[in-house]
Amino acid sequence: MGLLALALGGFGIGLTEFVIAGLLPQVSRGLDVSTAAAGWLISGYALTVAVGAIAVTAATAGMPQKPILVGLLALFVAGNLLCALAPNYPTMLLGRVVAALCHGSFFGIGSLVARRLVPPERASRAVAMMFAGLTVANVLGVPFGALVGERWGWRATFWAITAIGAVALIAIAALIPRWAGGAGGAGDAGGAGVGRKADLRSQLHAFHSTQVWLTLAATALGYGGMFGAFSYLAYTFTEVTGFSSTDVAWLLVVYGTGLVVGNIAGGRGADHNRDVTLLVSLAGLAATLTVFGLLASSRPAAVILVFLLGVFGFATVPGMITRVTDAAGGVPLAASANVSASNVGNAVGAWLGGLVISAGWGYAAPLYVGAGIVGVGLVVMGWAARGSVNGDRGGGRGTATGDAVEAQRS
Repeated sequence: MGLLALALGGFGIGLTEFVIAGLLPQVSRGLDVSTAAAGWLISGYALTVAVGAIAVTAATAGMPQKPILVGLLALFVAGNLLCALAPNYPTMLLGRVVAALCHGSFFGIGSLVARRLVPPERASRAVAMMFAGLTVANVLGVPFGALVGERWGWRATFWAITAIGAVALIAIAALIPRWAGGAGGAGDAGGAGVGRKADLRSQLHAFHSTQVWLTLAATALGYGGMFGAFSYLAYTFTEVTGFSSTDVAWLLVVYGTGLVVGNIAGGRGADHNRDVTLLVSLAGLAATLTVFGLLASSRPAAVILVFLLGVFGFATVPGMITRVTDAAGGVPLAASANVSASNVGNAVGAWLGGLVISAGWGYAAPLYVGAGIVGVGLVVMGWAARGSVNGDRGGGRGTATGDAVEAQRS
């Protein structure tokens, strides 16, 4: 039940991230701002996630993690409440920033709590369960926002998300055991609880590990390649494949369904052999993007390939998070840094995709750029896997955190 509570929190946070895309025209008209200004409600959120994931986790170092999760969801509720009540654009943007502050730390800290709730050999599947809420939100977010916004107005969407956040807050407070949400520190995933300053210092010390940085780099490159292509898929579908603009919505649902499948498969695979799963997923993602570029003019191929893009793209998520936290000795800051790395990758990938379109290379070009970025990520992941075979922390199954907890509980 604790995992379901975390998944519900992830669902609410995912809705907040994705729902705005379907509401931008309504918000722009309602607050009397330009489309470009309304776009900052998306980019401002993403930038806040990238910075806030590390800043909030560092600021709460050494504190019990269950109360932190409850506090983060309270922040989430407050941010969405501000959006629902916003009388003007600055208040709306502030609400988005407040809600975004909880995003990275919730998934970073929540992933450590999730894996404490299960036996060590199911660690990556537990993380996948928490992220299932995010993947389902990706499938439902845009159509949910558009439907509710069209029927009752865009503010009703944020009222609904506020209510979901409140339910998730209560569920986590009631269902997460105290032993699973203790204070976490370096080498102490089970939560023995050390002093805040010492814990922050030890968490920062964990970043001396080469495996941590290689895993963060592989995360950023994998995400950057996928989202660099995904950011322009609507143009690829309409300008290259020949779909109508009304077809884009169901095609994105196909992509989101792939995310759900990839999340489940990636969690199971990572618990069996994490590095092999990550290497296969990145190789599959690079191959999918390349073939997608070659066959972008074919409608049947585009439907199949956008599904595979979601599958291989998100299959890396559970394994990357358990890998980076194991390499860092179970510190929460590493898990949150992984979320920041993915958002940095998203921003850089989208920027590079835009550059090739502006250079006149066509709307299929971001697919090839994405394949190249993921290819570099595959090389980095191969280097990391080779290092783990030679004895560095980070490879194998996601068991370091779970082992620490088992030792504490016994």
